[in-house]
Amino acid sequence: MVRAMIEAARLMSEGHAVDVVPADEEVSAQQAADLLKVSRPYLLNLVKRGILPCRMVGSHHRIPMSAVIAYRREQAPRRRSLEALTAETQDLGH
Repeated sequence: MVRAMIEAARLMSEGHAVDVVPADEEVSAQQAADLLKVSRPYLLNLVKRGILPCRMVGSHHRIPMSAVIAYRREQAPRRRSLEALTAETQDLGH
C-alpha cells in the first residue's frame, strides 16, 4: 500500500489525475473503455473473445476493475513500443 501511495503522489506531482477505486468494484463497458483509452466496441470485442470477463446486469455489461487494471498492465509494454515507433517515424519526417 505504501508503494501505491508513493506512486500516486509522484503522478499527482507531475500533474496527472489519480483515482483510488476498490479492486473488487465493477465498471460499465464505457468506463472500462475510457480507462483503457479504447473505443467501447473494441472493449466489447475483448469481452466477446473472453479476454476480459464480465457479468450482465440486465442488458448492461459489468467488468471487474481488477480485470481492467490487469489488462492495462499487460498491454503497457506494447503501448510503449508503439509510442516509441510512432515517435521514431515522426522524427524521420513521415
